[in-house]
Amino acid sequence: MKGERIVQLLETNYPIVQAGMAGGVTTPGLVAAVSEAGGFGTIGAGYMEAEAMKESIREVKERTEKPFGVNLFVPGHPSSGLEEEEKAMRALHPFREELGMEAVVNPDTPSVFDEQIEGILAEKVPVVSFTFGIPPEEVIRSLKQSGIKVIGTATTVEEAVLNEEAGMDAIVAQGAEAGGHRGTFHASFEKGMIGLMSLIPQITDHISIPVIAAGGIMDKRGIAASFALGAEGVQLGTAFVTSKESGAKRVHKGAILEATEADTVVTDVFSGKPARGIENRFIREMEGRTILEYPLQNALTKPIRKEAGRLQKTEFMSLWSGQSPRLSEDSAAADIIRKLSEYWDESL
Repeated sequence: MKGERIVQLLETNYPIVQAGMAGGVTTPGLVAAVSEAGGFGTIGAGYMEAEAMKESIREVKERTEKPFGVNLFVPGHPSSGLEEEEKAMRALHPFREELGMEAVVNPDTPSVFDEQIEGILAEKVPVVSFTFGIPPEEVIRSLKQSGIKVIGTATTVEEAVLNEEAGMDAIVAQGAEAGGHRGTFHASFEKGMIGLMSLIPQITDHISIPVIAAGGIMDKRGIAASFALGAEGVQLGTAFVTSKESGAKRVHKGAILEATEADTVVTDVFSGKPARGIENRFIREMEGRTILEYPLQNALTKPIRKEAGRLQKTEFMSLWSGQSPRLSEDSAAADIIRKLSEYWDESL
């Protein structure tokens, strides 16, 4: 079977990974449904407090005995001056005012990464994947000593090589088509904006561990193309955002289902890190204004995004989506896995 190394690594029926999308999309119901159907579900814990993450892990375990994973954000070291922060807060004032929100407070961004790692070790999660960089050597060592498999993210060949040298068991090759945050960590994000069909063969030529393709894959055609170029697994995000078990807001799902391939842009206005989503008024009006580094900007805009979601105002929400929204469906996660798995049934 094609993808055998990933199937063995993840202990799944199919080498199909549901991306660990942070922000509430990857509900325990979604993660468990994907794993139960033969794929590999992933909790997007990037923004979660350690205790909340552990509660999600336990709930997934209650729903399925199949393996699943957790995705974490490797913390950076942002810096900003008081004057810059005040400019960034002023830039957001018109949006807060329009939404009827109170005055903004300074961003509070304590790192929870160490506590998250402790929680994962305590809960004995089978697999942990990382975005935004490579965790410290001692973190990788402690996870692997506990029998936990580790997966890195790369947007260039150089990042893939660094991940392999650090001891990762597999690499997610994130093409420019992918929705949500860019995983680039070793250069400017512009240099990591390489299309998936170009990225896969170049990465597979330079590393020996298996590669999981990510970016714009929505159906078995994308799987066939990825495997033809050397990938041994696929990771899908946007395809599961519109699933029935997804925690995405109804208006977010609707925006993806109605979008076209020309409607997404890459922007840093929501979080301070470049991410692909459906263009809206917030993105257009924030361009050129003061943007803080991640996670400071993310902390400033989070209340705005939350209130906009409550009011169902998509013009102020971060509507993350990849470049293939026309291929999205309003389906159950199990049905999505079933359709994707037809690739292997037909191959055999």
